[in-house]
Amino acid sequence: MLPVYVLVVGAYLAGGLPFGVMIARALGHDIQESGSGNTGATNVGRVVGRAWGILVLILDAAKGAIPCWLALESAPAWAPAVGGAAIVGHVFSPFLGFRGGKGVATSAGVFAVLAPAALGAATVAFLAGLLIVRAVGFGSLLAAATLVGYVWWLPHSSGERALASAMAVLIFVRHIGNIRRRFRPVS
Repeated sequence: MLPVYVLVVGAYLAGGLPFGVMIARALGHDIQESGSGNTGATNVGRVVGRAWGILVLILDAAKGAIPCWLALESAPAWAPAVGGAAIVGHVFSPFLGFRGGKGVATSAGVFAVLAPAALGAATVAFLAGLLIVRAVGFGSLLAAATLVGYVWWLPHSSGERALASAMAVLIFVRHIGNIRRRFRPVS
């Protein structure tokens, strides 16, 4: 049984691992200076290649899922806090000067463990948004809103509900630039 502080700090540090930056750098790209400048799977896919973007997506999801799974095995009541630490680590990475990604893939990994049915509904919403608007950011926002709705609708703990709500707010805040660019008035 791992102590709670080890789980939370470990999740934050795991969440902070900048897989997008590391993979892009290994392939000769500075992902923070290319494309959108974001460190996540979408930008890596655009700049370095789709297969590398998929790898970053999987790794970013895993750094949310693995700490949550360990928490469920060691201290189940703390699993939402551990998941939150992984998400915060991704968004505010200690390895990138407390900058990072938007938290979507890491959140997906967390909720794959904590609320798989809600994540399934969010994934359908993401794909629908992506197909309709052809924008990953829009799909991500739709997925975050859907996940929150399902976590509140289905039986979940207050910690899981609080985490889902905070995660959705964080994802919306991280996408404000995308929203402004998308809905900029035409002059």
